[in-house]
Amino acid sequence: MIESIWSGRSRLYLLLLPFSWVYGLISGAIRLSYRLGLRQSWRAPVPVVVVGNLTAGGNGKTPVVIWLVEQLQQQGIKVGVVSRGYGGKAASYPLVLSAETSPAEAGDEPVLIYQRTGASVAVAPKRSAAVQALLASASPQIIITDDGLQHYALARDKEIVVIDGIRRFGNGWWLPAGPMRERAARLNTVDAVIVNGGTANTHEIAMQLIPGEAIHLLKGNRRPLQQLSDVVAMAGIGHPPRFFNTLVKAGVTPVKTVALADHQALSEAEINALTQPGQTLLMTEKDAVKYRQYADTESDWWYLPVDAHLDSPAATALLESLIKLVK
Repeated sequence: MIESIWSGRSRLYLLLLPFSWVYGLISGAIRLSYRLGLRQSWRAPVPVVVVGNLTAGGNGKTPVVIWLVEQLQQQGIKVGVVSRGYGGKAASYPLVLSAETSPAEAGDEPVLIYQRTGASVAVAPKRSAAVQALLASASPQIIITDDGLQHYALARDKEIVVIDGIRRFGNGWWLPAGPMRERAARLNTVDAVIVNGGTANTHEIAMQLIPGEAIHLLKGNRRPLQQLSDVVAMAGIGHPPRFFNTLVKAGVTPVKTVALADHQALSEAEINALTQPGQTLLMTEKDAVKYRQYADTESDWWYLPVDAHLDSPAATALLESLIKLVK
């Protein structure tokens, strides 16, 4: 229902417009208060790069964060990552991740970033506190924030917006009548716009998510997707159809698809009930960080890693601008 409303296919959004106007008024007033100096942003002693979006739902910003971290690490730059830690509940904040930190504490995306990149990661509702924790514990040369475009309490040196190239901005309205956290005109003030799939417009950076081989949750061995049979596909991300479409394009047609809410966590009994004997469970890498704890030697559970692919002069220029911030 919400997808139909936000996409503009349903005119039910008209009933929600009064709430959207209130949302837009409040969010605009908050941003204006920082621009006028009525509220103060905290500035870190190292460069801060925000990777965010204008819309609710999954746009692919976490793969962009991972890509940026890995590219900067290849240049010998020490990178720190901060996040709100949505979906997690720590005993205290800020929380600096370790190998023992669970998604229940930090949220699935921060754990995924930590596991994929080895970078120092910290989470806190107040992002400046997370930055300060990293500065004290890891001395990063640059900070990348996973989300937080609208978190103006943290000053930033660069703003990068990630757009779903297929859905883009839907009907263009603020939440809840539409998917927008801020209106599309905000793009005029950011430093780079990355478009995930679809067609990138002029001055936008095209990105594709390239799937790798399936990886077993427990054993860690890899297998080409096409060798998996009787696949039940599960996705608890912002836009599950993207994952299911990726599988079909790769030649895998699931016998069943299970679309969960973003960050939704199933119990051990619930995830075991998704498949019948002889079936294979295939999930996203983001889901895998939550469910690896339930896997055993008998579980035929796999996940599909994806990598952001940005290969253009504009992407190279963006990286060079970040390296210049550090050096």
